[in-house]
Amino acid sequence: MTGAEVLDVGRDAIYTILVVAGPVMAIGLVVGLIIALFQSLTQIQEMTLTFVPKILAIFLSLLILMPFMGSAMAGLMAQLTERIIAG
Repeated sequence: MTGAEVLDVGRDAIYTILVVAGPVMAIGLVVGLIIALFQSLTQIQEMTLTFVPKILAIFLSLLILMPFMGSAMAGLMAQLTERIIAG
């Protein structure tokens, strides 16, 4: 395996990580911003208020996005196995 092929595999892996984790992280960010805005508007300074809605939103997004995430990771694995077989 040449250096260029190693870089291609690394680039594909990083791209897959971003595609798989990006939507879930974005949902967590949006929910956190909404809760922070709500806390600042109502002047509620409860630190634990942010955890439950974020956990629920991330859990639901994982349930909804799991088929997409699985297919993206399976695609990367298929590419890797094709490269291994090709030698």
